[in-house]
Amino acid sequence: MKKGPFIFDSHALLKLFQKEKGYERIIRLLEDIKKTGAVKCINVINLGEIIYSTKREFGDQKKLEALANIERLHFTVLPASNKLVFQAAEYKAQYSISYADCFVLASAMEQKAAIITGDPEFKKVEHLAEIIWI
Repeated sequence: MKKGPFIFDSHALLKLFQKEKGYERIIRLLEDIKKTGAVKCINVINLGEIIYSTKREFGDQKKLEALANIERLHFTVLPASNKLVFQAAEYKAQYSISYADCFVLASAMEQKAAIITGDPEFKKVEHLAEIIWI
């Protein structure tokens, strides 16, 4: 496995927090990353995805639990700078993936990080960044 840093897509963290099928693989990845001391990141846009989708589906209490888990797991929350917004927009214009996924890709490129996801949309851009599939 790469030494890091790692960018987590909201897909991976939602799977973990909701204990969906395959979430154990994410737990093992997090344990492996912790052993190496590598940085774990999430872009603020993708954090927003976790907040709204968790609230919409499960309510405020689960939303707060998800935020507490991100804090407890020591994720670095990356800002959406103007430069990142422009790069994400370029990816959105070029590839048919969600705008939020474009922020994951742009963050990974900027941080020279591997993307951790199970979202099949990333197959369209796997030639651009290292992807660890869950």
